[in-house]
Amino acid sequence: MDKRSQLLFYESEANDWNEALPVGNGRLGGMVFGRVKCEEIQLNEDSVWSGGRRERNNPSALKNLDKVRSLLFDGKIPEAEKIVTECFSGTPVNQPHYQTLGSMYIDMPFDGETTKYRRSLDISSAVAVTEFTDEKTGARYTRTVIASYPDRVIAVNIKCTQPLVSFSLRLDGRDDYIDENRPASDDTLMYSGGMGGLNGINFACCIKVKADVPPYAKGMNICVDGASEATIYFACETSYYHGCESYRAASIEICEKAAAKGFDEILDGHIKDYKELFDRCSITLCNNGESSLPTDKRLENIKGAPDNKLAEMYFNFGRYLLISSSRKGTLPANLQGIWNKDMWPAWGCKFTININTEMNYWCAESCDLSDLHEPLFDLIEKMRPQGRQTARLMYGCKGFVCHHNTDLWGDCAPQDLWTPGTQWPMGAAWLCLHLWEHYRYTLDKDFLNEKYGTMLEAAQFYEDFLIDNGKGQLVTCPSVSPENTYITKDGVKGSVCMGPSMDSQIIYDLFTAVITAAEILGKDGAERFIALRDKLPRPQIGKYGQIMEWAEDYDEAEPGHRHISQLFALYPSEQITVRKTPKLAEAAKATLERRLKYGGGHTGWSRAWLINMWARLWQPQQVYDNITALLSRSTNKNMLDSHPPFQIDGNFGGAAGIVEALLQSTGGEITLLPALPKQWESGSFEGLRARGGYKVSASWEKRKLLQAKITADYDGICKITGKLNVNAEDASFDGEVTSFTAKKGKEYIITGA
Repeated sequence: MDKRSQLLFYESEANDWNEALPVGNGRLGGMVFGRVKCEEIQLNEDSVWSGGRRERNNPSALKNLDKVRSLLFDGKIPEAEKIVTECFSGTPVNQPHYQTLGSMYIDMPFDGETTKYRRSLDISSAVAVTEFTDEKTGARYTRTVIASYPDRVIAVNIKCTQPLVSFSLRLDGRDDYIDENRPASDDTLMYSGGMGGLNGINFACCIKVKADVPPYAKGMNICVDGASEATIYFACETSYYHGCESYRAASIEICEKAAAKGFDEILDGHIKDYKELFDRCSITLCNNGESSLPTDKRLENIKGAPDNKLAEMYFNFGRYLLISSSRKGTLPANLQGIWNKDMWPAWGCKFTININTEMNYWCAESCDLSDLHEPLFDLIEKMRPQGRQTARLMYGCKGFVCHHNTDLWGDCAPQDLWTPGTQWPMGAAWLCLHLWEHYRYTLDKDFLNEKYGTMLEAAQFYEDFLIDNGKGQLVTCPSVSPENTYITKDGVKGSVCMGPSMDSQIIYDLFTAVITAAEILGKDGAERFIALRDKLPRPQIGKYGQIMEWAEDYDEAEPGHRHISQLFALYPSEQITVRKTPKLAEAAKATLERRLKYGGGHTGWSRAWLINMWARLWQPQQVYDNITALLSRSTNKNMLDSHPPFQIDGNFGGAAGIVEALLQSTGGEITLLPALPKQWESGSFEGLRARGGYKVSASWEKRKLLQAKITADYDGICKITGKLNVNAEDASFDGEVTSFTAKKGKEYIITGA
């Protein structure tokens, strides 16, 4: 792996949060500004939210359900939407939201200027470093920041070539939402608080300072004067994880243990732990840019010149962010991963599940980071009991349901008072497809057996909720096509509707997952979903040659809308493919062209979705153009995705799209280099994963496959699109696909025919 694609570096301090560099251990996050005189590290802990569990199911929904359906059947859209707003919205309207912990400030007393400044983030080791020289004394300072998963701390090590490390350390930045912020001793500072309320979350942060001179307390600060080296250890624990009695003691214990270990030992353990995940896969693209320039300069230059190594870095950075924001025992990555500077962040920085949370995990399986998917699976289980209540109380249905947002408590009632987005009863169904995807990549039968009941329960909701649309088809009602608005032939604008295309596509995949899982596990009772699936509407082609977004061929109020929900069937689903449904694939292409014609892809995550869909359509130039647009228009100087404001889903979706251009595994077939841009003339990848339990590596020159290696986790028939040579005795080609029997653990060599 090329070092140039593993190092973000800059020659000036961060001017604002969107230039600071992220570190994280899954639960603790820090944004490192790299300032010389007053360093700021903005801090987060993933369970610090604004409140406790809320009972929000609207008691008026069920008794008005038939009335809303009747109005939609009669085309009385405004009347139906009025009732939905009044009787189906959550009570209260909003779920709790994510919050900042504040910031750590390290004031260092420099009188003169500094030179030879550099700040960097090595994403191959997850280490952030700020370096500079004090012009007056000639002393060289190095400030190193890590977020250790094994030791559960953020550690800041400051070294100097002379005994001139002096600073005053303080915490601030939560408005007035703290109860304690003062030294507990000369080397320890305690910072605690919370939002109170019923089942509210409280936190306690402990900071311990170790140096080769004694630290001392001064007012609200811990100070060090004239050291050669000092280390700051930061721990935070909450009542969410520990209960109300022990979180404070836990934070102190963790901090003290880390300080007793010392920075060097923690650093070694941190790098070893991180690299076990990061080094599982890699992508190498030929260099065609000036990769020796600082990262912000490269992001500026890509607006006019190619830089493949920047795309390679984007892929690596996406994996870095997932490792840093989603680990065993943590909450899933939220709208900003774990990095949020606000007490009242945009959209509550929650789990938005009408695409954003799902997109966060698109690269988990293909990048061999399956274990990082686990926090999302844990959240789904947390949602089930509340989703059962929502299904029963609001709709009179069995099973469990969730709408377009959930929180750390697993709340499933509708969120917001926003007609285009709120009334969408598909969130749990889409999330459950991640359980199925995990099985498809790993073929882990024990996992499938454990999660089968969850998928079945999500499917059971639609068994009751679907209604006949008058054409013999089963559809959702009421629902929306996230977060879009249609215009009827009479000029009426609406969002609430009957049978939006995305709903039927998601339910089709969910029913298929349950049916297939039951067959694999030998379970009875899933056969009834076959008949239900057969009655679902399938993707239809509309008047513009596009895939229809709604049951009727309505016009969109925003033809360039950021959501492309009707193409769920193309990606992440496989209901539309180039080889097996060519007419629908052409209609999907027309849909994307229409969106882009009217300004689509204007948010980072939407652009990332476009990359994946163009890759599925085997359109390499469109893949390249949209990766370039993502980097040049929707990427901040610190490489974080910009909606705007910052949302992390674009980073994860972009990383997934780069993989999708190089390796696809749909419909039981592996496709090598399906959408390889001409600009990526030569390159390689190692350790990517394909559905069916395969590990795949490949190299290419002049856009032609040189060699691929495939290793199977299980015995089975491996199918690869195209005519290829394989070192397997029974390899055969049927005119479209090369097939051979793969044995567990054996590596197979593939070359072009």
